[in-house]
This record gives sequence, structure tokens and C-alpha cells, in this order.
Amino acid sequence: MYSTLVRDARFYEFELEADRSILAAAREERCVVCGCKLHLGHFARKPRGGPHDLSEDAKLRYSLCCAHPECRKRATPPSLRFLGRKVYLSGTVVVVAAMRHGASPARMRALRELFGVSRRTVERWRKWWATAFAEGPFWKAAAAKFLPAVEVARLPASLLERFLGNEEERLILLLRFLGPITGGAPTAHAR
Repeated sequence: MYSTLVRDARFYEFELEADRSILAAAREERCVVCGCKLHLGHFARKPRGGPHDLSEDAKLRYSLCCAHPECRKRATPPSLRFLGRKVYLSGTVVVVAAMRHGASPARMRALRELFGVSRRTVERWRKWWATAFAEGPFWKAAAAKFLPAVEVARLPASLLERFLGNEEERLILLLRFLGPITGGAPTAHAR
């Protein structure tokens, strides 16, 4: 079950390794503004909704910044762990939002106990998937790749169902797919 997966520290260790790999590739790029070398510029996050025993490194949002003292443009590469500026871990946002369909009082109690998420937060995520995500430029371009069309009213569950593999593989593929909307300023290769 997805809820067990996103509470498993091993899943986040896998995501951490994936983010390290993405960071290593991004670090080979140059600043998109001035072309200078990029330095590490990580920042601490206080992620919610995951296992309680996350390492301190797993709480860092990997980021880069330009080495030139007058530029210092930040380049935040895509992440499997973090979905933009959301406080909750990306896997939790996807899984809880997918489970929220038919959110009875009993299901909401279970979600609150498992992830510490309130009904208001779940509704905010639901609105985000239905509006900001579904109406945004990323989804407008990406939606055309899915035939038949993904049922927008059931996002992200309907999107998660489109990926092949077991639950872990499907969630990882979805998080990789969402990569372009997880970072900040692009690196040079994304121009």
C-alpha cells in the first residue's frame, strides 16, 4: 500500500540517492545568467509526512548558486523528495492527495494519524492539483502525451495509474515525471 511506502525510511534513502545523482549532473552545468561555475548552496527544510528517523542530510534541499560574487543566481535542480515549496514530502503529497477521493471522516482520521495532515491541508492539495497543476504550463504540455486523456478531476490518482510497475516503481516514475516543477531556476541545459 502506498501509505506504507511513503512512511518507509528506505524509500526516502532511495530518493535521497536519486537527488544526489541529479545534483551531481546539475553541478556540471554553468550559471544560466553569467556562465560561471556553480557552487553548493543547500538549505535546510523541515519536511513533514515522512518517517520520523530521516537523516539530517535527507532534510537538506539540494541547491546550487553561481560562484560569481556579483551574480549569485540560484539554480535548484529537480528533486524526488520535495515538490516545490510544499512543506510535506513529495511522496506524501501525491499519496495523500490520491487517497483523498472519498475522504470519509474515518479516512481523514487515518490520514491525520499516519501523516499528521489536516483536512484543510488535504483540501488545499486537492485544489492545487485541480487548478495550479492542471491549468499550469507543465501539465498543459505534458497532458498531450497521455492517451486516452488523464482524468483531471482525479489527479494525482489518475496520473499515478498511468505508470507501470509495482507501487514503489509507479510512485518513483511519477515523482521523476514531476521533476520539472520541483526545482527553482533552471540550469544551463534546461534553457
